Amino acid sequence: MASPHYPEGTVRALLQTELVTEATRAALLSRLDTSPYTPQFFDEGTYELLRAVAARIYPQPERAEPIELAPVVDKRLAEGDSDGWRYDAMPPDREAYRLGLGGINQAAQALFQLPFQQLPEAQQDQVMEVIANGTAPGENWQQLPINRFFEELLAELTEAYYSHPLAQEEIGYVGMADVPGWTHIEPNQLEPREPEAVKE
Repeated sequence: MASPHYPEGTVRALLQTELVTEATRAALLSRLDTSPYTPQFFDEGTYELLRAVAARIYPQPERAEPIELAPVVDKRLAEGDSDGWRYDAMPPDREAYRLGLGGINQAAQALFQLPFQQLPEAQQDQVMEVIANGTAPGENWQQLPINRFFEELLAELTEAYYSHPLAQEEIGYVGMADVPGWTHIEPNQLEPREPEAVKE
């Protein structure tokens, strides 16, 4: 039996209702814009490297047009935004990304003698595996704690993915439609605007 999923268009339909505030609607609709993105912080090569890394952390083979995650990171760094804190072992975010992405390329070169983007997906996955488990070769990891960098990278890409309306439709998330509040708070109780999973 196929696993349950949520009706396509759930979030996009809700965005057109009065259940969503104007500010939230504008933010989510902007994430549906698929216009080509020009990097503002990274140079073109580093930006394409980030796109390739994001595609291995969040592969989306079922999508004709994958959700782009790299623009979220690039915009944040260009604007100088941050969470307002960082681990004391970590440099500022812009430097951390410069070192971390460079370290991913160094690991690819050490393991397979090619830049990350030129590797087939299976080898890219192997590179990301040694990054994730903290054993990647590369001089940049002498300046940047690899485990912390991967933790930050994973967290930022995860937030970017699940803040996108199409990803929210996948998991049936309609929390942005909160103008009337939430009254059905017992387990397995749904508000009328919450989707029920469709079983195939």
